[in-house]
Amino acid sequence: MSTYFTEDHEWINVDGDTGTVGISAYAAKALGDVVFVELPDVGAELDKGDEAAVVESVKAASEVYAPVGGEVTAVNAALEDAPETVNASPDGDGWFLKLKIADADELDGLMDEAKYKAYCDGL
Repeated sequence: MSTYFTEDHEWINVDGDTGTVGISAYAAKALGDVVFVELPDVGAELDKGDEAAVVESVKAASEVYAPVGGEVTAVNAALEDAPETVNASPDGDGWFLKLKIADADELDGLMDEAKYKAYCDGL
């Protein structure tokens, strides 16, 4: 499995042709206490950069964008009743959706963990 990051602070953990998508600990901290999560429908087709989910915190609402294109195969419905999971475990139980990756070449434009850490350090 490999994990990639976007400049918008989404991560995608890739296992074969399936990607699990969430937001980074950096983003979760910046958002503050998450109070609501809106997830896409299973079966939705997303292009890279499309709005995939919405997360609302006590500070603001923010979009979660698809790091790559593909079909949504699962959503983390537990977040609807426990949105605070995004803060407690942004890179684990706080995942948003899984998708079947349409074009693995789209991963090439994303950052690995070391590059993402350096990117965040520069913000």
